[in-house]
Amino acid sequence: MAVADAFDEHCDYLFKVVLIGESGVGKSNLISRFPKDEFRLDFKPSRGVEFAYRNIKVRDKLIKAQIWDTAGQERFRAITSSYYRGALGAMLVYDITKRATFVNVGKWLHELREFGGEDMVVVLVRNKSDLDQSRQVEREKGKGFAETEGLCFMETSALQNLNVDEAFWK
Repeated sequence: MAVADAFDEHCDYLFKVVLIGESGVGKSNLISRFPKDEFRLDFKPSRGVEFAYRNIKVRDKLIKAQIWDTAGQERFRAITSSYYRGALGAMLVYDITKRATFVNVGKWLHELREFGGEDMVVVLVRNKSDLDQSRQVEREKGKGFAETEGLCFMETSALQNLNVDEAFWK
Protein backbone atom coordinates (compact mmCIF):
# COMPACT_ATOMS: atom_id res chain seq x y z
CA MET A 1 0.00 0.00 0.00
CA ALA A 2 1.40 3.40 -0.97
CA VAL A 3 0.22 6.80 0.20
CA ALA A 4 0.55 10.01 -1.83
CA ASP A 5 -0.80 13.55 -1.64
CA ALA A 6 -0.89 14.34 -5.36
CA PHE A 7 -4.28 15.56 -6.51
CA ASP A 8 -3.77 15.20 -10.26
CA GLU A 9 -1.86 11.91 -10.33
CA HIS A 10 -3.38 9.40 -12.76
CA CYS A 11 -5.55 6.81 -11.06
CA ASP A 12 -7.36 3.71 -12.28
CA TYR A 13 -10.26 4.06 -9.85
CA LEU A 14 -11.68 6.97 -7.88
CA PHE A 15 -13.76 6.36 -4.77
CA LYS A 16 -15.54 9.27 -3.09
CA VAL A 17 -16.31 8.95 0.62
CA VAL A 18 -18.09 11.58 2.74
CA LEU A 19 -17.80 11.99 6.51
CA ILE A 20 -20.90 13.36 8.21
CA GLY A 21 -22.05 14.02 11.75
CA GLU A 22 -22.31 16.77 14.32
CA SER A 23 -19.57 19.32 14.88
CA GLY A 24 -16.85 18.14 17.26
CA VAL A 25 -17.26 14.38 16.78
CA GLY A 26 -13.78 13.98 15.28
CA LYS A 27 -14.45 13.87 11.54
CA SER A 28 -11.53 16.15 10.72
CA ASN A 29 -9.12 14.08 12.79
CA LEU A 30 -10.33 10.87 11.13
CA ILE A 31 -9.78 12.49 7.75
CA SER A 32 -6.29 13.66 8.81
CA ARG A 33 -5.35 10.32 10.31
CA PHE A 34 -6.31 8.19 7.29
CA PRO A 35 -4.34 9.86 4.50
CA LYS A 36 -1.53 11.57 6.46
CA ASP A 37 -1.39 9.80 9.84
CA GLU A 38 -1.79 13.16 11.61
CA PHE A 39 -3.81 14.16 14.67
CA ARG A 40 -4.51 17.67 16.01
CA LEU A 41 -5.49 18.37 19.59
CA ASP A 42 -6.59 21.94 18.80
CA PHE A 43 -10.18 21.84 17.55
CA LYS A 44 -11.10 24.05 14.61
CA PRO A 45 -14.55 23.45 13.12
CA SER A 46 -14.61 22.66 9.40
CA ARG A 47 -16.07 25.36 7.18
CA GLY A 48 -18.18 24.04 4.36
CA VAL A 49 -16.38 21.05 2.88
CA GLU A 50 -12.71 20.07 3.11
CA PHE A 51 -10.95 17.38 1.08
CA ALA A 52 -8.22 14.81 1.55
CA TYR A 53 -6.86 12.15 -0.76
CA ARG A 54 -5.08 8.89 -0.29
CA ASN A 55 -3.65 6.91 -3.17
CA ILE A 56 -3.49 3.18 -2.65
CA LYS A 57 -1.64 0.78 -4.91
CA VAL A 58 -3.39 -2.59 -5.19
CA ARG A 59 -1.57 -5.00 -7.47
CA ASP A 60 -0.89 -2.85 -10.54
CA LYS A 61 -3.84 -0.47 -10.07
CA LEU A 62 -3.84 2.96 -8.43
CA ILE A 63 -6.96 3.71 -6.41
CA LYS A 64 -7.59 7.27 -5.24
CA ALA A 65 -9.74 7.61 -2.15
CA GLN A 66 -11.27 11.09 -2.29
CA ILE A 67 -12.49 11.94 1.22
CA TRP A 68 -14.89 14.82 1.86
CA ASP A 69 -15.14 16.27 5.36
CA THR A 70 -18.50 17.98 5.63
CA ALA A 71 -19.06 20.64 8.27
CA GLY A 72 -21.27 19.54 11.14
CA GLN A 73 -22.63 22.95 12.05
CA GLU A 74 -26.27 23.60 11.24
CA ARG A 75 -25.47 26.73 9.22
CA PHE A 76 -23.53 24.63 6.70
CA ARG A 77 -26.18 21.88 6.30
CA ALA A 78 -27.62 23.40 3.11
CA ILE A 79 -24.31 23.29 1.24
CA THR A 80 -23.44 19.74 2.24
CA SER A 81 -26.42 18.01 0.63
CA SER A 82 -25.07 18.43 -2.91
CA TYR A 83 -21.77 16.84 -1.89
CA TYR A 84 -23.40 13.46 -1.25
CA ARG A 85 -23.91 12.94 -4.98
CA GLY A 86 -21.42 10.55 -6.50
CA ALA A 87 -20.21 9.23 -3.16
CA LEU A 88 -19.75 5.47 -2.99
CA GLY A 89 -19.47 5.48 0.78
CA ALA A 90 -20.24 7.51 3.87
CA MET A 91 -19.01 7.47 7.43
CA LEU A 92 -21.66 8.67 9.88
CA VAL A 93 -19.65 9.67 12.95
CA TYR A 94 -20.75 10.24 16.54
CA ASP A 95 -18.79 11.00 19.71
CA ILE A 96 -19.28 8.46 22.51
CA THR A 97 -18.85 11.22 25.12
CA LYS A 98 -21.71 13.38 23.77
CA ARG A 99 -25.15 11.78 23.74
CA ALA A 100 -26.60 14.54 21.51
CA THR A 101 -24.27 13.52 18.67
CA PHE A 102 -25.78 10.03 18.73
CA VAL A 103 -29.35 11.29 19.09
CA ASN A 104 -28.88 13.28 15.86
CA VAL A 105 -27.49 10.31 13.88
CA GLY A 106 -31.01 9.58 12.60
CA LYS A 107 -31.31 13.07 11.10
CA TRP A 108 -27.95 12.72 9.36
CA LEU A 109 -28.91 9.30 8.02
CA HIS A 110 -32.22 10.65 6.69
CA GLU A 111 -30.37 13.46 4.88
CA LEU A 112 -27.82 11.00 3.51
CA ARG A 113 -30.52 8.69 2.18
CA GLU A 114 -32.38 11.63 0.65
CA PHE A 115 -29.39 13.06 -1.24
CA GLY A 116 -26.98 10.11 -1.54
CA GLY A 117 -27.01 7.13 -3.86
CA GLU A 118 -29.05 4.03 -3.07
CA ASP A 119 -26.02 1.72 -3.30
CA MET A 120 -23.86 3.79 -0.96
CA VAL A 121 -22.08 1.84 1.77
CA VAL A 122 -22.62 3.55 5.13
CA VAL A 123 -20.49 2.94 8.21
CA LEU A 124 -21.73 4.15 11.59
CA VAL A 125 -18.56 5.20 13.42
CA ARG A 126 -18.43 5.23 17.22
CA ASN A 127 -15.52 7.65 17.60
CA LYS A 128 -13.33 8.61 20.57
CA SER A 129 -13.33 5.07 21.98
CA ASP A 130 -10.19 6.05 23.91
CA LEU A 131 -12.52 8.07 26.18
CA ASP A 132 -14.64 5.07 27.18
CA GLN A 133 -14.56 6.12 30.86
CA SER A 134 -16.49 9.30 29.86
CA ARG A 135 -18.95 7.61 27.51
CA GLN A 136 -22.57 8.72 27.36
CA VAL A 137 -23.53 6.29 24.61
CA GLU A 138 -23.22 2.55 25.17
CA ARG A 139 -21.61 0.51 22.42
CA GLU A 140 -24.74 -1.65 22.15
CA LYS A 141 -26.89 1.41 21.30
CA GLY A 142 -24.72 2.24 18.30
CA LYS A 143 -24.40 -1.35 17.19
CA GLY A 144 -28.16 -1.90 17.51
CA PHE A 145 -28.93 1.24 15.50
CA ALA A 146 -26.51 0.14 12.79
CA GLU A 147 -28.07 -3.33 12.58
CA THR A 148 -31.62 -1.92 12.47
CA GLU A 149 -30.72 0.51 9.67
CA GLY A 150 -28.54 -1.91 7.67
CA LEU A 151 -25.29 -0.03 8.31
CA CYS A 152 -21.80 -1.29 8.99
CA PHE A 153 -20.52 -0.47 12.49
CA MET A 154 -17.00 0.44 13.61
CA GLU A 155 -15.39 1.76 16.79
CA THR A 156 -12.49 4.17 16.28
CA SER A 157 -10.11 6.44 18.07
CA ALA A 158 -8.42 8.99 15.84
CA LEU A 159 -6.19 9.94 18.80
CA GLN A 160 -4.87 6.40 19.25
CA ASN A 161 -5.18 5.55 15.53
CA LEU A 162 -7.46 2.65 16.47
CA ASN A 163 -9.43 1.11 13.57
CA VAL A 164 -9.20 4.29 11.46
CA ASP A 165 -7.93 2.54 8.32
CA GLU A 166 -10.36 -0.32 8.92
CA ALA A 167 -13.33 2.07 9.06
CA PHE A 168 -12.41 3.52 5.67
CA TRP A 169 -11.93 0.05 4.15
CA LYS A 170 -15.42 -1.10 5.24
